[in-house]
Amino acid sequence: MTYKKMRYIGFSLITFVSLVLPWITVDGKHFFLLSFDKKQLQLFFTTFNMSELWPMLFLLIILFLGIFFVTTLGGRVWCGWACPQTIFRTIYRDLLQTKIFGLYKSVDNKQKPIAKGKWIQKILAFLIFNIFAIAAAADLLWYFIPPEDFFVYILDPLENRITFVVWFIFTTLIMASAVFIKENFCTYVCPYVRIQSTMLDNDTVQTIYDPVRGGVIYGSDKQKITGNKDEGECTRCDACVRVCPTHIDIRAGMQLECINCLECSDACEKVMKRLSLPSLVRWTSPNSVQNNEKVKVIRFRTVAYSIAITIALVALLSMSTTKKSMILNINRGTELFHLSKDKANIENTYKFKFENIDSKEHMFYFEVLNPEITIKTPSEPFKLRVGEVKSKVVILSTDINSSLKTQNGKPLPVTIRAFATDSKEKIYIEKEAAFIYPKADSIR
Repeated sequence: MTYKKMRYIGFSLITFVSLVLPWITVDGKHFFLLSFDKKQLQLFFTTFNMSELWPMLFLLIILFLGIFFVTTLGGRVWCGWACPQTIFRTIYRDLLQTKIFGLYKSVDNKQKPIAKGKWIQKILAFLIFNIFAIAAAADLLWYFIPPEDFFVYILDPLENRITFVVWFIFTTLIMASAVFIKENFCTYVCPYVRIQSTMLDNDTVQTIYDPVRGGVIYGSDKQKITGNKDEGECTRCDACVRVCPTHIDIRAGMQLECINCLECSDACEKVMKRLSLPSLVRWTSPNSVQNNEKVKVIRFRTVAYSIAITIALVALLSMSTTKKSMILNINRGTELFHLSKDKANIENTYKFKFENIDSKEHMFYFEVLNPEITIKTPSEPFKLRVGEVKSKVVILSTDINSSLKTQNGKPLPVTIRAFATDSKEKIYIEKEAAFIYPKADSIR
């Protein structure tokens, strides 16, 4: 199977997954959804409130470490095999302009200018891709606005203008990158190309021309040698040059514009196959070509990145499984303590802030895990909707003659357990607070 066919299969799988994933839910929760509207993150079918966005930190760590690992191992393999801009460009140039409308004679010649005239075909290709860009932009939005809400929002454009503006911006960016900027996006716009050179080494797998077998085509001054053409196996047919989407000659060595698409390897293999020889362009490492040895995949950098990614992933998964369904914050009032009106009890005032971060509404209440302290107010459970935050003034009380007088003014640690009264899953959280019982002379 050629690299081109493998790339197309990869493109199809990536497109399928990106389109289907936003529709998959478990109990109304998505695999990944960063909702600014609902102010929550849904990850691995678990909902996280905006006040607990620590999973995003782990996701970013895994993302960047993953980029470092993939680049160190396979160069710009992301660019040629999975980048959305590459997929968009392939659909527009190879499928619409070449295969369907014949504006290019062949996908194997990307250097020949587009056919003159044929304005109807050019307009149709542009319009069809514009429809595709609109759908792709909508799919991107579904990771921030769930599809079930998105289609409701677009029915009322006046009330959801921001959704339409963002949708339009995403569509415009896709059209601009695939239709107008083209492969210049990879060289001049994408920041990844600027930092990849610091991650490569002589064991990194890249698209490499073998000068030992093929012969030296370019001199040290990067100028093409026009001397004897029989010094190596290269026939100088330039098939690898014609097929290159970024318009380079891989025989001049590794270049910034190369996206590791390996179309030049396929083109060379077609020619060399007639001579019963393998392709002169391979996906291998510089050390492998120079020393005629296998690619060294396991080395310090790849092992280190693998361990770091594994640790971050395990931490993310373990912390996700222990996620709580409610949040409780406790703050003391301005007074340390006060006497009740009948002067029979010592009272402490607090401000409890409850937040329901479960996917269902619940009735909440709390208890004090200290037998000598009672709850004076509030006296009844209260309802919290999904994502709702509610503050309650809480007064805890103890008898003035209780054994707490032995504290002699020292704060007494108490444990507050808040819980959902209507949940079979035992939703609760425990927090520590301090109860102040004054000195005896303070009471007098």
